[in-house]
Amino acid sequence: MSIQKKVSAGASAVVLALGVFVVYSTGSHSGVQAQNGAPRYKFDPDWPKPLPNKWKIGGITGLAVDPKDDTVWAYDRPNDLTNIELEAEIGIADCCTLPPSMIHFDKQGNVIGSFVAPQGHGMDVDSKGFAYLGQDTVRKYDVKTGKLVGEVPRTPEREPGVPNVPDSVPMHTPGRGGAGPVAGFLPPPAAAEGGRGGGRGGRGNVDPAAQAARIAAFRMKYPPTTPMIVGGLEEIRIDEANHELYAADNYLGGRIMIFDLDTLQFKRGFGAYGHKLSEISTDPKDRDYTPGGPEPKEFKGHLTFNFANDGRVYAADRNANRIQVFKKDGTFEKEFVLAPKTGVGGSTGGVGFSPDKAQKFLYISDLTNNHIWFLNREDGKVMGTLGQMGENGGEFFGLHMIAVDSKGVIYTGEVFAGERVQRFLPQ
Repeated sequence: MSIQKKVSAGASAVVLALGVFVVYSTGSHSGVQAQNGAPRYKFDPDWPKPLPNKWKIGGITGLAVDPKDDTVWAYDRPNDLTNIELEAEIGIADCCTLPPSMIHFDKQGNVIGSFVAPQGHGMDVDSKGFAYLGQDTVRKYDVKTGKLVGEVPRTPEREPGVPNVPDSVPMHTPGRGGAGPVAGFLPPPAAAEGGRGGGRGGRGNVDPAAQAARIAAFRMKYPPTTPMIVGGLEEIRIDEANHELYAADNYLGGRIMIFDLDTLQFKRGFGAYGHKLSEISTDPKDRDYTPGGPEPKEFKGHLTFNFANDGRVYAADRNANRIQVFKKDGTFEKEFVLAPKTGVGGSTGGVGFSPDKAQKFLYISDLTNNHIWFLNREDGKVMGTLGQMGENGGEFFGLHMIAVDSKGVIYTGEVFAGERVQRFLPQ
C-alpha cells in the first residue's frame, strides 16, 4: 500500500490546513517516505548504547559532531534529574546516577569520553581537541582533561530580572536531584487557573515601573554595542578556516557576536536584518510579535544559527518562527517564515544542512511542533518533515538540538520529557 493511502483523513486535513508536504512515518522504527524529493531517514534504535556507570542523561542543551571523525558530543543538564532518578547513588535502586555534563559518543553509540563542566546552553567542538561551551559566557575546554583553558569576556553584571548562571559545578548530594526538566516552565497556580499562564514561573511581586527603570539603566550602561557577552548564551559555532568563534547571546532578543578564535577577543557583531550593533533597538516594541502577525524589527529570542559551505549564515529566531540569511560580514539577504502560527516556544530551532556539496536542504529542529523540517535552502520552501510529538523511539518530546555529520546522519537532542539523544540514518 502506498504511503498516501495509509494517511488518515485527519492527517490529510492537517496537511491541507498547513499547506505543506510532510514526511509520513509508517511506525516508530520504520523508514519514512518523502514527497518532492526531500531526504528520507530511518530511526536507528541501536544508537546510542546503554550509558556506563548507571548514568541517566539530562536534557540536551548542546550537540556537535567532531569535525575530525564524525563522533558526537552531547552537552546535557544533569540537574534535570529528580530524586527518583538518582536512587542508585544511595543504594535503594539499581538506577541511576548523575551523569557528567559532557558525553562523547563514537559512531557505534559507545561512550568514549566525558568530562564535568558547569551546565549551560550551546556548544561546539573544533578539530584540535577543544570544546566551546555556552555558560554565562563562552568557555573553552580541553576535551581530554576537561580543563578550562580560556573564556570570552563578559559583562560583570546581569540585566535586572535575569538569573545568574553558575560558573562552577554545584555540589551534589547523593540521591538528591532537582525539581525536574519542566518545573521552571510551569505557570504558577494562579496563572494555571486562568489558562496557560506564562513562562518560567512567577517572579513574585515586582513593581513593573521600578523594574523597567532598572532595565533602562542597565541598557544605558551596557548598550547594544557592548563588545562582550551580555546575558546568557544560545548558540556557538566555530569557523576554523577563518579563525573565528561565533556566539549568539540573548541580550536584546539576540546578537550574533564574532570573536577571534585564538585570542577570544571581540571582532564584530550584528543583529536582525543585518543591523549593526549600533543600530539594534532597545525598545521592547521592536521585539513584539504575535504568531501569524508581522515579523518584529529585531530578533525576538532563542537565536540559533549555523554556517553553510558557501559562507552563508542561517540564523533561526525561534520565538519569531523565522530564519534569516546573512553573509558572514552581517549583510542581510533574505528571510524564511516557518509554521507562523506556532505559539509559545516557536518553530525554528537548531539549524543543519544536507550533506551534498550544494547543501540543497536546510534541516530545522522544532521544539514546539516536534518535527525536523526539511526546507529548500534556496527559497525556504517546506519539502517535508520527520517525526512527531511522542516518547517512542523516533518521536520527539522537546526536540531541542540537531547535528548532521559528513554522511548526512542526523543526531537529535531533547529536553523536557525527552532527555535523550537519537540518531536517524539516511535512506
